[in-house]
Amino acid sequence: MIKFLLEKEFKQILRNSFLPRMIIAMPLMMMLVFPWAANQEIKNLRLSVVDNDHSTYSERLIQKIASSGYFNLTDVSVSNNEAMRSIERDWADIILEIQPDFERNLIKEGTANVMILANAVNGMKGGLGTSYLSVILQDYAVEIRNEWKQAPEMAILPVINIVPQNRFNPHLDYKVFMVPAIMVTMLTLLCGFLPALNIVGEKEIGTIEQMNVTPVNKLTFILAKLIPYWIVGFLALSLCLTLAATVYGLIPVGRLTTLYLFASLYILVVSGFGLVVSNYSNTMQQAMFVMFFFIMIFILMSGLFTPISSMPQWAQNITAFNPLKYFIQVMRMVYLKGSGIADLTTQMVALCCFALFFNGWAVLSYRKSS
Repeated sequence: MIKFLLEKEFKQILRNSFLPRMIIAMPLMMMLVFPWAANQEIKNLRLSVVDNDHSTYSERLIQKIASSGYFNLTDVSVSNNEAMRSIERDWADIILEIQPDFERNLIKEGTANVMILANAVNGMKGGLGTSYLSVILQDYAVEIRNEWKQAPEMAILPVINIVPQNRFNPHLDYKVFMVPAIMVTMLTLLCGFLPALNIVGEKEIGTIEQMNVTPVNKLTFILAKLIPYWIVGFLALSLCLTLAATVYGLIPVGRLTTLYLFASLYILVVSGFGLVVSNYSNTMQQAMFVMFFFIMIFILMSGLFTPISSMPQWAQNITAFNPLKYFIQVMRMVYLKGSGIADLTTQMVALCCFALFFNGWAVLSYRKSS
């Protein structure tokens, strides 16, 4: 019986001129566009400099900041008021004011003051911009100390050299962090919405009534709805893995079998959830709004963009019931750290529980007349 039901489902998918195209276009769009757009790296900050010293040291500092790649020098203002007008007109994001006698104080006293003013309308942009500028200033101070150490007339100054070692993402490329999570989002949208809209579509055109009067039991019917999208999810994931390797050079450190094992569980989770929604929806609009509501919450509270540890405690407690969170953890740990099944026991147990819960609910909530 399930063989004929699967044949019916695949024929429905292939006869639809839109679905096969979307199954291919969605992974392509998300993998080729989203990693560049969903980027929290702050670059090209507009910097206005107020140089009250006009010395060799201040000019060198300005050149170092401009060559860092994070800042675009928009203007060198003659006063703080003029620089503030640049921020008010949205011509600049950050002001660096170099105090008078910057060079003299640096040479005679070993310290010199500068002031940083940041436009904090966008708090993240202002905070990160200030941090970037502070790091460049510290690096500049280290350069000066190292030069003075080599000069015979200067006293030997104690210096602590810090050599950072970035594990798992040595170049600090944000795309490396985002690409595995975007794959999870793609599977969520593809394998969550399509099963939900499938049953509701049959309700609207009336073919579901023909299935309801057949001797097919509810478990077989739901299983026949799950398997096609389970296969579709595998095909889409394979396409994403191929694009990640060819476009971004991102290859999993761990085993592909581990990724596919957890992907099979996760597809069952989101497909089961979609079927639950479809069982309680009578129209396409209802199903789409309910799915969109829950998936937006799942995505925003999954750790996709912001770390879960930064959320309030009540929000962290809610994320324990978010299946998206666990699969994102799996993808990042396997891709970047090479974690195996033994390291992912918590995530496996959670996804198994979600799969049993949602698919069991889908079977029990499906209303069949015979």
